[in-house]
This record gives sequence, C-alpha cells and structure tokens, in this order.
Amino acid sequence: MDTVPGPVTPEQIRDLQRALGRQLAHWRRAAGMTQTALAKRTAYSRSSVANVEIGRNTITRGFWERADRELRAQGTLVDAFDTLQELITMLRTHKAWVAEHERLLRHQAAVPPNPPSSLMIAAPGCGCTVAIARWREREVLALREALRLSLGAFAERLRVPPSIVVAWEDRRQPEPPSLAMQAALDDLLKLTDQDARTRFAQILQMPPMRSTDYAGAPRTGRPATVTPLHRSEGSQAAR
Repeated sequence: MDTVPGPVTPEQIRDLQRALGRQLAHWRRAAGMTQTALAKRTAYSRSSVANVEIGRNTITRGFWERADRELRAQGTLVDAFDTLQELITMLRTHKAWVAEHERLLRHQAAVPPNPPSSLMIAAPGCGCTVAIARWREREVLALREALRLSLGAFAERLRVPPSIVVAWEDRRQPEPPSLAMQAALDDLLKLTDQDARTRFAQILQMPPMRSTDYAGAPRTGRPATVTPLHRSEGSQAAR
C-alpha cells in the first residue's frame, strides 16, 4: 500500500526559497540587468533584491509580479513564487494540526482512563456502584465535599455564580442543575483524580447528611435528599 507523503519540511522550504532566488538571479543576468537596476524598476532596495537572490526572504507577490514583467520571464517567476507560498501554507496548516492533536492527547491523558459513559463509579470495598443519572442536591454536595472545595471555590470551578450552587443545594426552593450544567458536573467528575472519585463514591454510600453538615453549605435546616444507590449484581446476590 502506498503511503501518503508527509508535508514539506522547513528545511525543504528554505531550499526552495534559495532555488527561487537563484531563478531570479538567472533571469536578471539574462536580461543584462544589475541588482540596482532591478531594484529601481520594482520599487525595492538593492539589498532587498540581494536578500531574495540568496534565499534569505521572498518579500511580497507584488515584487515578483514586477520582476517577472521587467525581466520578461513570462510568468515563470510568479508561478514559482505562488507554488512556494502554497507549500508554506500547507506546512503552517500541518503544524497547527499537530499542535491541536498534541493538545487533545494531553487532555485525554488528564482524564481518568476508564470512567464509562454511564458514570458508574466503583466504591472500593462495598461491592456497589453509583450511577449518576441525574445530579440533585445530594450528588452536588457529595462532589463538592469530595473535592474539598468551599461553595465559592466550587462555583468558580464550574464558572457559575455562587448563588447557582446555593440554589442547587437548597431543598426549600430546589433548582436542579440544567442539562448543560448536568453535563458540566459530569465533566468535572471525570476530570477529578482517583482519590476524589473514591471519596465521592464513599460519601454516596453514607447515610444521608443534613445540608448544614457540609462545610460552606447553605443553612437550609432540612436533610439532604438521597438518590437510590444501584448495587452491582454480585452485591445483590450476596444479600
């Protein structure tokens, strides 16, 4: 199977720039023109023409259009310049793609390796798992406690005002997270380290606590709601 050739390298780009400069010098000599004379006719300095001929830079397309016309190169110089610019654009695009690909790999490496899409979190030693099908007061409180965050710090992590978190954790006027915030809580749980996820699972195995038992929680005076725990088949069989 044929392999797809990789993009042109920076070294090849420099070689092509030097080749383009030699091509300019060839047409200039063939026209019997000095660098100074060509510079005057293209409205550039002699040093600019000299730098182009040694491949130090390619300057603008306008220069190549004037040089092609003055040297009667019949479009050869402009075509060569355009081809070089296309290759430079391809190289820049490839570099941007590589940078984005590496960023995604770093992001994937930061995510815990195996949190299934249903967010089944194993709680060590209890033979059970907790499925976060819907984030409510107890789950939000458990996650915040597992992360050891104050209400303000937790809100900042989610990029929401603290009043939003207060509303989630207040049973008197319950305001469950929106679907978008449910997804944000899912992502936050996925990105936590193993210790925090273990604490989260263990907290959900504990008896319901009052909202006032959580550091930084709003003083509602009501017990937190409980989301039923889904035990694994092995645990059910053992009971």
